[in-house]
Amino acid sequence: MQKSSLTTLCYIEQDGKYLMMHRIKKENDMNKDKWIGVGGHFEAGESPEDCLIREVKEETGLTLTEWKFRGIVSFLSDEWPDEYMCLYTATGFTGEMISCSEGTLEWVEKSKVSELPIWEGDKIFLGLLAQDKEFFSLKLRYEGEVLAEAVLDGVALDLQ
Repeated sequence: MQKSSLTTLCYIEQDGKYLMMHRIKKENDMNKDKWIGVGGHFEAGESPEDCLIREVKEETGLTLTEWKFRGIVSFLSDEWPDEYMCLYTATGFTGEMISCSEGTLEWVEKSKVSELPIWEGDKIFLGLLAQDKEFFSLKLRYEGEVLAEAVLDGVALDLQ
């Protein structure tokens, strides 16, 4: 049994856009060719906020000054270890953007993000962020790359 992981993911907002990463640079990347926010795995002794701030700085060069914890997303898969992700949005930051070793960073209109190659489950939580939903828990179960189940705050969602 593979060990589960704890991660953070942040959608940094500016001028109606999210800072997105096109994951094209990393070998053996479960997110290869997908567009996602920025974030990564907890290191020993880190709180969710410690991980968030460190990962955003490492991947973008930006230092967050204002953020909001939006929800917990549980990813279950028949191909990858389980992942429990702390989801954030951020509206304040300082610094200059750098080149990222994991992918290409680009500001994308929020309304256009769902048109990019993203995970099907990401469309669900991005929709919740767009609706400004209060803190939520979302379980996403994948079979391969197919979203097989989605459960929001304990209630199964219709995937049809």
